[in-house]
Amino acid sequence: MKVHKPNLPKTIGVWTRPDSPRIINSRNIFEYMNGAGELYLAYRFNHLEVYEYKADDAKSILVELYYMETSDDAFGLLSLDWGGEHVSFSDSPANTSNQSLTSSARALYGAGLLRIWSNNLYCRVMAFRETPASKQAVLSLGKTIAANRKSPPGPELLKILPLDIGMGWKLRNDRIGYFRSHLVLNSLYYLSHQNILNLDLSTEAIAAPYDSIDGKDRKRVQFLFVRYEDSGQAQQALDNFHKAYLPEHEKDFALGSVTKSQSFFKIEDGWLGYKVYGPCIALVFECPDENSARMIIEQIQFNLLKTGG
Repeated sequence: MKVHKPNLPKTIGVWTRPDSPRIINSRNIFEYMNGAGELYLAYRFNHLEVYEYKADDAKSILVELYYMETSDDAFGLLSLDWGGEHVSFSDSPANTSNQSLTSSARALYGAGLLRIWSNNLYCRVMAFRETPASKQAVLSLGKTIAANRKSPPGPELLKILPLDIGMGWKLRNDRIGYFRSHLVLNSLYYLSHQNILNLDLSTEAIAAPYDSIDGKDRKRVQFLFVRYEDSGQAQQALDNFHKAYLPEHEKDFALGSVTKSQSFFKIEDGWLGYKVYGPCIALVFECPDENSARMIIEQIQFNLLKTGG
């Protein structure tokens, strides 16, 4: 994989880095970060370069450069937490057709930690003690990392998400998550400790909650959309999901069939709906009534057709 490597300065303020980074790959990632390595392996991780800037009388600044297979994978890591102050390292807006969904966020800063999505690179720059000087150094390093790198748009799947559905539901921009693994899905919206949607590195998915804008009775529903390599894998995943998640409705579902019609079920926490679109499955959870579930699924279908997905 050909990558553009940031040209990090040898010194920044009172901090100095070593000549060479520590290289972390899938074989030794758990030696570096214990269980947290699962998060990065849940995306298409290539390798990690670590630099530690040290100073005699100041706490260190750690720079972690995660090289991912695609820009979408790097975006996914940033999407797991939209908290923090938005930081821009460019005078011009990012080149993305999905700005309204991701708030153009490519860098977020808070409490000494800067996180950056820059093409196929996901970065963490962390000052172990936040001071005005360390914040300036962290942001300066971030600007250097992002310099001269392309800014492709976010994942194509984001285009299917409407900002509003009908007159009653509004997308929570700050809760959109892009992922490939059931471990990441469970951190966004817990379904099961098992991989009941057959997610792996060949799949891609988005999770997005919608809030009711009815002031009298506010509710939240959860939308999931998964794209598989082909329609056969999508159907197998739906078979598995239905058997594990809806065992009491098994008689209403023909295993192995290509389900073209929409299906809706009343379960303990509200109405659940799903629909298969070729290699894709759309699911909505915790709807207050069947009509809401139908409206959301139908709006997603409209957007999918409109975008050619």
